Amino acid sequence: MKEVSVLIGGKAGDGINSAGSMVAQLLNHLGYRIYLYFDYPSLIRGGHNFTVVRGSEQDIGSCRDTLDFILALNQETIARHRDRLNPEHAVIFNADLVKSDGQGVPVKSVLEAEHAPVIMGNSAIIGGFAKAASIEWETVEAVFRAHIPKGVDLNLKVARRAYDQLKPARKISRCDSPALPLLSGNEAIGLGLVRGGLEAYISYPMTPSSSLLHFLAEEQERLGITVVHPENEIAVILMALGFSCAGKRTAVGTSGGGFCLMTEGLSFAGMAELPVVLVVSQRTGPSTGLPTYTGQSDLRFILNAGQGEFPRLIVAPGNAEEALSWSAVAMDLAWKFQIPAFILADKTLSEGTYSVNDGETGVQGDGEFLPWDGAAPYRRYADSPSGVSPLAFPGTKGAVVKVNSYAHDEAGITTEEAPMVVKMTEKRLRKWEGLAAEMERYPALNVLGNTAASTALLCWGSTRCVCTEVATQLGLKVVQPVVLSPLPVDRLKTALRGVERLIAVEENATAQLVALIEREGIRADKKILRYDGRPFTVDELVRRVREAMA
Repeated sequence: MKEVSVLIGGKAGDGINSAGSMVAQLLNHLGYRIYLYFDYPSLIRGGHNFTVVRGSEQDIGSCRDTLDFILALNQETIARHRDRLNPEHAVIFNADLVKSDGQGVPVKSVLEAEHAPVIMGNSAIIGGFAKAASIEWETVEAVFRAHIPKGVDLNLKVARRAYDQLKPARKISRCDSPALPLLSGNEAIGLGLVRGGLEAYISYPMTPSSSLLHFLAEEQERLGITVVHPENEIAVILMALGFSCAGKRTAVGTSGGGFCLMTEGLSFAGMAELPVVLVVSQRTGPSTGLPTYTGQSDLRFILNAGQGEFPRLIVAPGNAEEALSWSAVAMDLAWKFQIPAFILADKTLSEGTYSVNDGETGVQGDGEFLPWDGAAPYRRYADSPSGVSPLAFPGTKGAVVKVNSYAHDEAGITTEEAPMVVKMTEKRLRKWEGLAAEMERYPALNVLGNTAASTALLCWGSTRCVCTEVATQLGLKVVQPVVLSPLPVDRLKTALRGVERLIAVEENATAQLVALIEREGIRADKKILRYDGRPFTVDELVRRVREAMA
């Protein structure tokens, strides 16, 4: 199988992510399927930043331990990563700042010769990389013209001068597939929400959800949505509930610490039956933890957040394609059942970049909710067999709409009468049954890899990708619940028939998915856990799975 891994490293402020995106597009135009991982400390400037761009003939969503190319913008990149190089490799570096084996690009003289600003230095490095990888100049020019919005001609002159000064070193062969759109997980979530009818996105920046706010704010006019950045997370959730009360499909975005501040508002949504979508992108905790690294340690929190008992939907997409489709479904189901719906992501998914075949996403909601038929008097919380009440919004002719976070009767009037409290509690909880039945329409659980294998890897969220690749290599089955609330228990038990050894793979210290399935009488035989903020690599997980099977 053809594949290649390229690392671009430097310090914060060097444009590492932008350079990585250009390398990803070059490989994309050569027919490779892409995954890009961005590693950076929580510093505005300085520190060591690097991006790994992996290309493969097959769909991927994880990195390897080894590298084929290093593009070094500083000496630290060589010192940190040279031991990861494969025997057949190439090193390209800024000759003004780095001493190393390989080929140096005299960035300063290239820029001076073209009268180009310092900011275009990375174009010289990319041009040098393209020559070292034997990538045709026509491909380089096409990528630059498609993905550099300003100053493309001067950037091309800089890249071409570097291209002409270097020699081929490690050829990257073409694949037979066409180029596909490249989306980060957060971009896919945003576009999925828009497909689900998003009208307002409310967020306070918190890594790794921040780029979703930036993306939707930049594109809000083209997408026809409203984007608001309030003063804090409490304001975020309350403003979102106000939009929802007014009939606007709304989502919020945050990470674990920000969501802590939203939990009282979450309970408000549960009691007042206000539909809202919450994007929670996990990072390493507790507290501030590792702000720019990944983790899967918030599942238990999201399952139980908020005082009182009320239904909620939790979906954990495993890659950008699933994020695109399930974000739309989450919006639809939040409105259909008038509940909060969570999209539970993590840094690996949110900030990773993937090849996306939009024609294969396949999961769609119906966009329906139960409207008021106009029969007076309007009762916002009218009881029904499904627990779902007809919706009308303030300003609707003939309807007095009372939304109430206190215990209330069917009209929304506050009550403390015991029989009414019981009646309305049971009404709300009946939505669980309808939501669970609704999941039968959707691929709420995936079975991947060798479906006849007696050993299975159990995973959730972004670990889907690395588990699938490892399972393919070792001949194992993968079981991935996408919907975590309500958990598709019957489908999970069916998927595990014939499995003699179940190995759970999670990026937390306490095996939180394992704890969830144990409540249903399902046990994992082994647990493979990582909780240092870094995602599993393919090579590491192969080693650890083999150890677990020994």
